[in-house]
Amino acid sequence: MQQNNELKLFEDKKIRVRWDEEQEEWYFSVVDVVSVLTDNDYQKSRNYWKWLKNKLNEEGSELVSNTNQLKMRAFDGKLRDTDVMTTEQVLRLIQSIPSKKAEPFKLWLAQVGKERIDEVYDPEIAINRALDTYRRKGYSEEWINQRLKTIDIRKEFTDELKEKGISSSRDFAILTNILTQTWSGYSVKQYKNLKGLKKENLRDNMTNMELVLNMLAETSSTEISKSKKERGFKEVEDSVKEGGIIARTAREQLERKTGKKVVSDQNANEIRKLNSGKE
Repeated sequence: MQQNNELKLFEDKKIRVRWDEEQEEWYFSVVDVVSVLTDNDYQKSRNYWKWLKNKLNEEGSELVSNTNQLKMRAFDGKLRDTDVMTTEQVLRLIQSIPSKKAEPFKLWLAQVGKERIDEVYDPEIAINRALDTYRRKGYSEEWINQRLKTIDIRKEFTDELKEKGISSSRDFAILTNILTQTWSGYSVKQYKNLKGLKKENLRDNMTNMELVLNMLAETSSTEISKSKKERGFKEVEDSVKEGGIIARTAREQLERKTGKKVVSDQNANEIRKLNSGKE
């Protein structure tokens, strides 16, 4: 799943968050939230959360069992597995922690959510934000235009998956992997290894042609799925494979005509240098 790391401020406290584009969901670092609500430092907040987790488990609360872990950058600069919760889960957590900051924090959560709601009703806000980010990174305008189009195509693809009953992030990841392997010949993990990537976003490290073929695979899968009435994972998987085959055929034909491999080991730095004409 595609995730964007950010830092948000509540009063003078930093809260690590991630936005999951596929699930359209915020994930908040639980320890950071606890730190705000208890007004404690990081270590005391970790200890408090450890105690509270045990207490909630003993009470049979599903809140802890439904808590996810994501890699987030700790304040010492290292990436660490971090307990995270969605906005809905954080609101339930607040009920378990006596705090005078509960109501202000709820308002803050609503405001954070509003930022994304505004983007839904006015996509230009999100587009301009993405444009500025990619320009600062040094990508060419041609590449940026392709990348922004992939975001639109990806959303149509995931919306169709949801329409056909796909809801879990695990299933989204499996279907994305099947699609990628079908058209490119590489699993997502193999593709990232080829480009020397770890946690970086794969699409941000694709060439223009890779982006085009990935879009062809996704939009073909979307249209094939829409043409079918059946719902469920198996039916969607078949559509994804059929869409991937269409893009694979296009890739193979192009490679025969040009004598060049489409799937590249170039990473973002090399792609930017190539686009700018620098050696």
